[in-house]
Amino acid sequence: MATAKQMKALIDSHALGDDTRFYATIMQVAAKAAHSGHTRLAQQLRDAVDDAKARSAAIEAKEGVAPTPMAKPRGDLEGLLSVTYPKSRLADLALETSTRERLERVLLEQRQRARIREFGYAPMRKLLLTGPPGTGKTMTASILAGELGLPLFTIQLHGLITKFMGETAAKLRIIFDALESTRGVYLFDEFDALGSERAAGNDVGETRRILNSFLLFLEQDDSDSIVVCATNHPRLLDRALFRRFDLAIEFVLPSSDVAQEVIRARLSQLQTQDVDWEQVKNAVEGLSHADLTRACEYAAKKAILSNRDSLDSEALVEALIERRSHLD
Repeated sequence: MATAKQMKALIDSHALGDDTRFYATIMQVAAKAAHSGHTRLAQQLRDAVDDAKARSAAIEAKEGVAPTPMAKPRGDLEGLLSVTYPKSRLADLALETSTRERLERVLLEQRQRARIREFGYAPMRKLLLTGPPGTGKTMTASILAGELGLPLFTIQLHGLITKFMGETAAKLRIIFDALESTRGVYLFDEFDALGSERAAGNDVGETRRILNSFLLFLEQDDSDSIVVCATNHPRLLDRALFRRFDLAIEFVLPSSDVAQEVIRARLSQLQTQDVDWEQVKNAVEGLSHADLTRACEYAAKKAILSNRDSLDSEALVEALIERRSHLD
């Protein structure tokens, strides 16, 4: 099943002790097997890689050796990806019930992905997140990575998109190869820069080629990585994109109940028993999760600098109104 080039790469990487390249080559063989219809073999190869990585990490932990992150972008990936290792959890983000339930379902399928594949299905792993700025889309990518213990790779659009014909598509190919070789959460933020409508009047041929390349790569991708595309402007996206995703989640401005949850969490270090929440409810309308957080921080720091450890309704509402004035 492996090509001669892949066999040589396996031998060379094993001889050099280059585990990263060794595992990456096996994942390429698995991808080719899957494309050829040998899904069982492909899954066995992926499971073998996961097991080997887990055993290696366990040995290093037992010996007291700090493991070197395998997910550090190198070579052609430098400038295209940045990597972090989030510790965020779903409980850290206040969300509407329907949105939370959808994310819980994604996490459940990811945790049970081996069992799902035993029955010939694939877990949800290609997500499109839409909604106003500051409503938790980028944070959601961090939460998925944190909950699943995966690295979060953020695609650097300034390094990806170039004016030279064919270069962006070639860089996209490198990124999707990375999806195969290193399991993680891959975030395409401000996705409308890539996925704009192909029929747009101001479109140029290169833009169409970039989008067509992305659609092709996304369609062919059957890795274990999670692809998260986030945009504040869903109306700009090409309609062909939506059917390529397993799940589209619309993020909305927080309701008064969710807003109160955000505020209580951010002010947990201060006394808030004097806050009239009915009064606050009228001041949160139209503010995003990020706006609420900044308003709370502003009010909290003002109280701390005044040698107070509590907030009242007047101080909190004043901070919320001040924040809204920045948006007008």
